[in-house]
Amino acid sequence: MKIRNIRGLLAAVASAALLWPLAGQAAGSDAPAALDNATCLNCHAAGKPEIKVEDSEGEEVVLPAIDAAKVAKGVHAKLDCVACHTDIVDAKEKHEKAASAAKPDCAGCHEKLWDEAKKNNQTAGKERLGVVVENIAAYKESYHARPDADYPDRPKAACSQCHATHDFAVPPAGTPERDLWRLTIPETCGTSCHEDHMEDLADSVHGQLTAKGDPKGAVCIDCHTTHEIRSSSSELFKLKNVIACGDCHKEELHSYRDTYHGQVNRLGFVYTAKCADCHGSHNIKAGDDPKSRVHPDNRLKTCQKCHDDKKPGMVKATAGFVTFGPHANTHDFEKYPMMWIAGTFMTALLIGVFAFFWLHSGLWYYREWQERKERRAVPHVRTGELGLHEGKHFVRFASGWRIAHLTFALVTMTLVLTGTTVMFADSAWAPTVAAALGGPKVMGIIHRMAAVLFVGIFMIHFVYVMSRLLRDRNFRWFGPDSLIPNWKDLADCVGMFKWFFGKGPKPKFDRWTYFEKFDYWAVFWGVNIIGWSGLMLAFPHVTASFLPGWVFNVGTLVHGEEAFLAAVFLFTVHFFNNHFRPDKLPPPDVVMFTGTQTLEEFQREHPAHYQRLVASGELEKYLVDAPSRQLHVGSVILGLTLITVGLVLLVMVVTGFFS
Repeated sequence: MKIRNIRGLLAAVASAALLWPLAGQAAGSDAPAALDNATCLNCHAAGKPEIKVEDSEGEEVVLPAIDAAKVAKGVHAKLDCVACHTDIVDAKEKHEKAASAAKPDCAGCHEKLWDEAKKNNQTAGKERLGVVVENIAAYKESYHARPDADYPDRPKAACSQCHATHDFAVPPAGTPERDLWRLTIPETCGTSCHEDHMEDLADSVHGQLTAKGDPKGAVCIDCHTTHEIRSSSSELFKLKNVIACGDCHKEELHSYRDTYHGQVNRLGFVYTAKCADCHGSHNIKAGDDPKSRVHPDNRLKTCQKCHDDKKPGMVKATAGFVTFGPHANTHDFEKYPMMWIAGTFMTALLIGVFAFFWLHSGLWYYREWQERKERRAVPHVRTGELGLHEGKHFVRFASGWRIAHLTFALVTMTLVLTGTTVMFADSAWAPTVAAALGGPKVMGIIHRMAAVLFVGIFMIHFVYVMSRLLRDRNFRWFGPDSLIPNWKDLADCVGMFKWFFGKGPKPKFDRWTYFEKFDYWAVFWGVNIIGWSGLMLAFPHVTASFLPGWVFNVGTLVHGEEAFLAAVFLFTVHFFNNHFRPDKLPPPDVVMFTGTQTLEEFQREHPAHYQRLVASGELEKYLVDAPSRQLHVGSVILGLTLITVGLVLLVMVVTGFFS
């Protein structure tokens, strides 16, 4: 009896203790139970009985339990529950919620705190809160913030679906804890919404790494970002996704951007192949995996997804496409020997040409400037002593040469503008130029049309010159009137360097100087190198039917670098030789527009030719009246315009090269 009475007493005391808060209210106390965290945890803590409530559709759902230990380590540890749950006004089993109070709003709360901090000049030390507000702004513009199709009053994903709102705590960057937290992200995204994508990712090369706990494996936020999540079909996402891949695969991004695919992408257009188009998105496999899209057995099929004759403006990829290297480079001889050879040759060519001619120009400028300071002058040509009229001009270029030169100049500048815009797509000016010209597709049409004109004029000139020379049986192929280099050109070049250093007189040039011949034959070299490589790139399906795919890599390299060489040489060395030497100042020299030059200028620049014509008595038949003032002024305006355009293009090319 005593033991039974004692047990009953203990049970009564325990029951009274547990029911004490409710008994106080039942007794008519005006003071409700405190709405502190301890009171909330009496019901909502982990380990307590499940609490089920009805959702907006009347279905019964279980409220998540609160792990007090995790909450204590989270960023919200010091907050009271009711700081967020402002609609809770009592501690009853079924809360009576304040009708006027808003439901918990993560974004609104953080924005309010940040606004107050800014208003009170208390943002110092609260930088993290500012970052949160920036993330909120990004989220509001994101795909997740759009209304759900099934529930228009809800967003596709709310803060609480991604963040553990009660025990939210992202470890500091650079710590092992951060790496472990990051590896849980695919499960968060997949469990909530993206089950199919999580399965694909788990089977991918990235998923295999993360499964091993290797932080090098890409997770959802590496590609999709954390808050600024956009529709994967949007152009902005596709552009940024390439950069996201490049954050880890830097070498591959660099080599991809050297291809036409990457150049168009850099200009802000997404119609060419991007990382995901070739490698896939979530189910990316290693390149040697037979299931990989870029495995040699599958590569042609992958290329044909874009290069398909059923698509407007496209033709079907042929066998040679398989050996194209989308990540080829010039420094890996074992993997890309042809690119290494081509790159080494082009580098040597560029360095050799620029080193020689820039040195040549610099020394020439210095020597002429020194002679000007010493007031050395070429004796005035007394045409009267030759039985000629004063003021006569010497005909240096016939109309056909002048028309061809002007057309070449305009076409070349068009080619430089359209070509370097793609080649230097990383530069600040390239996207603007591309947009102004109608985009890469329109630029491609303009570039090809200009190339056809260039080659057409070249062929007409070549056929015309050869037909005349072959009919002239007295023409000496290596004589003074020929543009073919001869031993005198070598002697003149050596003599010029002696003159530069004051070791000898300036050579007496004949009809064509060695640097003029270089300019002339450089066009032949350029037309063949740039022309043939451009032709192969313009018709890839034909090229790949007969040649291996690596010719596209070599062709792109050679085409671009030879064009770069031609443009820089033209706008520096050629401009200097003809317009910016001290003897030519002020520019421009208009002989290529008027076709004539004064006898003094002719005698000064081509003394051997002058003496030869005087000695033979043929000088007079090349003399004409000076061009009219209108023609001269027009030629000056045209010359200055072309020089200005050329120098602007030079600045664009140089800034593009260093970008």
